[in-house]
Amino acid sequence: MTQIHLWTGVTATVLVVVIAITGVMLNHKQLFGFQPDPPDAARTGLSGAMSMLELVSAAEAVAGDQAAASGIDRLDVRPDKGLMKVRFDDRATTEVTVAIHTGEVLSIGTRDDVFLEKLHSGEIFGDNWILLSDAMGIALLILLLTGAWIWLYPKARM
Repeated sequence: MTQIHLWTGVTATVLVVVIAITGVMLNHKQLFGFQPDPPDAARTGLSGAMSMLELVSAAEAVAGDQAAASGIDRLDVRPDKGLMKVRFDDRATTEVTVAIHTGEVLSIGTRDDVFLEKLHSGEIFGDNWILLSDAMGIALLILLLTGAWIWLYPKARM
């Protein structure tokens, strides 16, 4: 029982440390310089905004051939700031920020936090990343049960 507790604890500790460190880094990604912080667009809200297709076309025009050819990973529309972020699925994780009312490109750069996000969630290991979370939950349950047994068993024998 002690060996099960020990090795489950060692394995779970490694996973918890990775999740904890990447979580703190993601919480402060602007401080670490992982995410570009473009200026707010002049107008806010969706009223009078250009179509998503027009905004994506504007982003593709400045992203470069490789980024545009790789396809779009995600769109992040922020009406309160008057902008849309277009993240491409290229190796560098290029992100173009466009003003939603004018189509003006506010910034273009790479997102250095995407690797951390994927490592933190387990997604970096493939489509079955949820199994890593399940394994972590089971490992912590085993630690709880074996730890309680190791602590209580000698007391119960007395």
